[in-house]
Formats: sequence, structure tokens, C-alpha cells
Amino acid sequence: MSEKLTVERELLSPPGDDILESIQHIKMSQAELADRLGKTPSKVNDLITGKEPITYNTALQLEKVLSIDAQFWLNREMNYRTKLARLEQEEVLEEDKEWLAQQPVKELKKCGYIKAEKPGATMVRETLEFYGVVNTDKWESRYINDFATAAYRKSEAHQATLGSMAAWLRMGEKEMQKMQLPEYNKDVFRSTLEEIKILVPEQPVDFAKQLQQKCAKAGVAVVYTLCLPKAPVSGASRWFRTNPLIQLTDRHKTNDHFWFTFYHEAAHVLLHAKKEVFFEEFEGYKPDKQKEEEANAFAAKYLLPEGFEDELPFKIMDEDVEAVAKKYKTHPGIVVGRLQHNGLVKYSFGNKHKAKVDLFNTII
Repeated sequence: MSEKLTVERELLSPPGDDILESIQHIKMSQAELADRLGKTPSKVNDLITGKEPITYNTALQLEKVLSIDAQFWLNREMNYRTKLARLEQEEVLEEDKEWLAQQPVKELKKCGYIKAEKPGATMVRETLEFYGVVNTDKWESRYINDFATAAYRKSEAHQATLGSMAAWLRMGEKEMQKMQLPEYNKDVFRSTLEEIKILVPEQPVDFAKQLQQKCAKAGVAVVYTLCLPKAPVSGASRWFRTNPLIQLTDRHKTNDHFWFTFYHEAAHVLLHAKKEVFFEEFEGYKPDKQKEEEANAFAAKYLLPEGFEDELPFKIMDEDVEAVAKKYKTHPGIVVGRLQHNGLVKYSFGNKHKAKVDLFNTII
């Protein structure tokens, strides 16, 4: 325990101090007080030392015997117990300060979620408040056990990564809580995905805001959060309470990655179980291979039809990319990204066709 907490505990005065002062003032012994209250001397001693709380009954009894209003005793008791509980909690939090090593403290401070300057009880408390949990055990059960396998959790090397991932997930939840969403409608969401395809070739300046608004009408939250250094992930999807949540970053800064990630996560919402959490490009995470392949196929189909490469010449030129994009009503950057991914062109080819994605200069 820190010296500060030790001093605070020593200075904490139980309401029994006022009982003792009151009976000493009128030269009444504890034995006489016990007799007048109808309690045993040991019970009265427990009241004076703070071991026994002052109940409504006891407060009324003290009012009769000492002529001091019952409300005074009740207020004194409540204030004492509140301060004692806070002090005991601070002591526990102080013991948990090593847990902060798993947390992206610098980023949480930068985003305004925590304000404490140094690791300690205050910073632990603020971090737990950020997660909305009472202790580090609850943090682990809600933000680690749900998405990391037992083998992965036991790896010391991955603790900081898991802490950053947990923080990233929570940031998404907090962004979602700012939104007013109707009940999720699967059919509306399917039709919304068709509408959204219009945004892909146009890539308007406010595409991110439009995407959020369109999905929100179907009861799907699309939120954008910073990509934390130790949680390099492009996106994730899961259900949070009663609605699906698609959380995206601008990690790769290009529209081909952004749109593929969005449609990939949308596929998980439509095709897979509510209780699962799906991550895109999270190193160390072991996804369900079949479900990932289904989501990849879903995203690919929405952005470009299978077999489009057969229409291209052996030596692909810029004009070929533009022709394919025009024919299939998509963005040239999407075409380049697919060609690069399929190994049909070098990763140095055609990047000028890709549109830059900087979410935090377009929506914030």
C-alpha cells in the first residue's frame, strides 16, 4: 500500500468517534450506554470502533439516549462507509497497477479516455471506467476470453497486443453508443449493400459518413477508430447488445483495402453466428478458415465479378484497368488491388489508380 493510502486510512474517522466523544462529554460510560440502548457492551464497542454499522434502528435509539438527531448518525455512517469503500477500492487498484503495462495508455490518454499522468490507482480506475467493468478479472472475461484462444492468452509475448486489441474493441463500442439505431433488419441490410456499391466508383469526399448513415438505417453500426500500434487490424465485426457492429480503420490508407474489408465484415454479419467476433488481419488470431473464405468470396463478388481477369491481355496496361472498372462500375483502384492480390501484376503497378482513405480527416 502506498504511503498516501496508509495515511488516509489512519485519518479515517468512524462515526463511533462521535459516539465516544458524546458520552465522554456527559461522563457516561460505555457500559451505561449499552444498558440504556438495550445492547451488550461488546455490541456498543463494535459500534464505537466501526466494526458494527449504525442502522436506522440504532440511529433512532441513539437519538433517544443522546438527544442527537437520527439523521446525523445516518449521514455520518453513510459518509464513513462510502469513504471506507473508496479507500479499500483504491488499495485494490494500487495493487493492479502492473495491469496497465498491457494497456495502450499513451493512446488512451491521447484520445481523452484517461487523464492520469502516472501509473497508479487513479489510472487503473480511469482505465476500468473506460472499459465499463469493475475489476481486471471482469476486463479479461469480457474483452480477452471472448476473442482469444486459451493458448493465445497464455502467451506472455501477446499480452500487450491483446490489451491493445481490447482497447480498440472498446473504442468501437463507445462510438456505437453515440448512435441511435433501429432494430436490425437483415433484408434491409442486404439491399443497403447494393446501394453502397454506388459509393465505390464515385469515392465521394464524404463516403465514410454516407456509409455510416446507410448502414444505420438497417440497424447496423459502422464505426471508425484509430489503428492502435500494437493492434494492427483493418476491421472487425461482432454483435454488441442488440445490433451488429462493424468497426473499421484506415490502416492501409487506400480504397481497395477499405472497401474489401467493409464487405468482408458485412458478410460475417449476414452469414455467421451472433456470438462470434471476426477480425481482419489480426496477427496471432486464428479464424475459422471456412468462414473467412466465405466472407472473402462475398466481398470479392460485390466489388468485381469472378473471372474478370480473363478479359485482360497478357501485358496489362493502365487503360485496361480503366476499361474493366468502367465496365463493371467499380473504381480502378479496386481493379488494381485485385490484380495485385491475385499476383497478376506487381505491387508497384497501378497504385496511382487507388484513392487515398484518411477517415479522420473526412469524418471528424
